[in-house]
Amino acid sequence: MRGRMTTQTRHNTLYGLIFVSPWLLGLLVFVIYPILASVFFSFTDYSIIKPPAWIGLENYRYLFVEDKLFLVSLSNTLYYAAIFVPLGTVVCVGLALILNMKVKGMAFYRMVFYLPSIVPAIAGSMLWLWLLNPQYGLANELLRLLHLPRLGWLSDPRWAKPSLILMSLWGVGGGIVIFLAGLQDIPEHLYEAAELDGASSFRKLIHVTLPMLTPSIFFSLVMDLIGAFQYFTAAYVVSGGSGGPMDSTLFYALLLYRNAFSYFKMGRASAMAWILFLIVFVLTYLLFRSSDRWVYYGGAER
Repeated sequence: MRGRMTTQTRHNTLYGLIFVSPWLLGLLVFVIYPILASVFFSFTDYSIIKPPAWIGLENYRYLFVEDKLFLVSLSNTLYYAAIFVPLGTVVCVGLALILNMKVKGMAFYRMVFYLPSIVPAIAGSMLWLWLLNPQYGLANELLRLLHLPRLGWLSDPRWAKPSLILMSLWGVGGGIVIFLAGLQDIPEHLYEAAELDGASSFRKLIHVTLPMLTPSIFFSLVMDLIGAFQYFTAAYVVSGGSGGPMDSTLFYALLLYRNAFSYFKMGRASAMAWILFLIVFVLTYLLFRSSDRWVYYGGAER
């Protein structure tokens, strides 16, 4: 009996491996191999056309010492992340609180706020190019009607990054859904207890809603932080890949793309990718380490 069970177990294991083998093969070929290959390429001079030549840490030295655009792109990306990540979270929480009200037709309003998040990034960027056009864009027409000075928006180095942040805030519908789910998961008896203690609406927000919403806020911060350092599509569309005006929209991912597919410096692009990984890893790690101090999981053991 024991021998038959062992044989059956082996057969089940074999069948299981056969069924998952396509996924395992895809994981090895399309994920693990490219990761390991990029580590090797980051220490080589590789242009796709010629075989990679080992140059050690030269790619990393060049990026930090000689490549001025590297520091510019890193600065632009840090600027975007530092403003968009907290601002996007605040906007998402605020809109989620409004859309959580018991008002007739709320399902329609929720749909309206969610729709921009499913618009393709390129189509949305083209739409904003028209809206923010300095000559005939709708944004400047509204400013003119309000007797306010017109702005250069995407054509002005001072306003290019704020314009991209505004474009990103337009598509925060996915984050709103996450916070709506978090709000609806808050137990009603906590609000009832706060009301019995005489708490005002503001105090209920500060002492009940936000603490119970911290797991969703933490998730949003982590995902937005990772996404901010990979910001590419809108910057590429609005600048035509140039990163202009005056490199004000030259984000890290855009420079990485240019090194890889415009200059065919695959080794340098691989080095940039691993530097980006280390930056995101460190920031995410610090965020996780800080979560013990401010994220509340409703009494669950951590």
